[in-house]
Amino acid sequence: MQVLDIHSHFFPKQWEDLQARFGGDDWPWLKHNGDGTAMVMKGNSPFRPIYQACWDPDTRLAEMDRDGLCGQILSATPVLFGYDRPAAQAEYLAKLFNDAAMEICAQGKGRLFAMAQVPLQDIDAACAEASRAKAIGHVGVQIGSHVNGRGMDDTATLTFLQHCADEEIPVFVHPWDMIGADRTANYMMGWTVGMPAETQLSIVSLILGGGFDRLSPKLKIAFAHGGGSFVFLLGRLDNAWHHRDIARGRSEHPPSHYLDRFYLDSAVFDDGALRLLVDKMGDQRVMFGTDYPFPLGEQTMGALIRNTEGLGEQSKRRLFVDNAREFFNLR
Repeated sequence: MQVLDIHSHFFPKQWEDLQARFGGDDWPWLKHNGDGTAMVMKGNSPFRPIYQACWDPDTRLAEMDRDGLCGQILSATPVLFGYDRPAAQAEYLAKLFNDAAMEICAQGKGRLFAMAQVPLQDIDAACAEASRAKAIGHVGVQIGSHVNGRGMDDTATLTFLQHCADEEIPVFVHPWDMIGADRTANYMMGWTVGMPAETQLSIVSLILGGGFDRLSPKLKIAFAHGGGSFVFLLGRLDNAWHHRDIARGRSEHPPSHYLDRFYLDSAVFDDGALRLLVDKMGDQRVMFGTDYPFPLGEQTMGALIRNTEGLGEQSKRRLFVDNAREFFNLR
């Protein structure tokens, strides 16, 4: 059975000195340790340890072979987005890292694909870069869950999503700059608690903000990390919609009405959670994703789906490859 991972990340092995180009003292860069590992730095502060799978296609392909993957879709880590920078700088970053992603994919023996980043704080520039990225081979675009506090229901963001619908560019929403940062600063709770919460918030804001009612049904959009706790709390959302008018926002229908308008990845790390995800969303709306090659990703890629009881072979095939090929127009 073929296996295609839609949620994996990359860093180039090196890139230009952004501090020298733009000034400031908190730009991301890689501090290599000389042993195939590196530390992602923000200025002088350590941000995240990584290893050569992030930048070396041969290492990535070997680990894909180890776990039986036929392909991966790469996307930038949100620390590279630059949403908090002036738009022209974020546009420069997008082009820099989008081109770098394609260079890695070119060495991937036809098994690596990429999603682009865009300067989402400037919608005209974001639309232009999404179109350019598609033209040079990107199979979709990855955006953050908000732009400096403006959520998925923001008018400008909806304009960008409609552009993607019109140009048939799939969109993957990844959490970043998570809510509750002051209360999740310890124990990696920003990742374990904040990221799923941020993802759920982005889905709910798009629904209750009337986004799906305004956007073309041609839009292909997916959310990371199994949608956070969205499916677990779907009953609560529907109950609120039916019994409190202020809980309806601008949506024309209860949240459960929109389940056929988006996809979720399978990065939930628990077989019961995966069964719930498939039960609520259907096996045609979940795609295999690992968060490779990070420590909080699925360490044996594909093991969760393979070992989850109650998933038939047809469902596993849909999760592993069929849904992704359809979503990203890969044949």
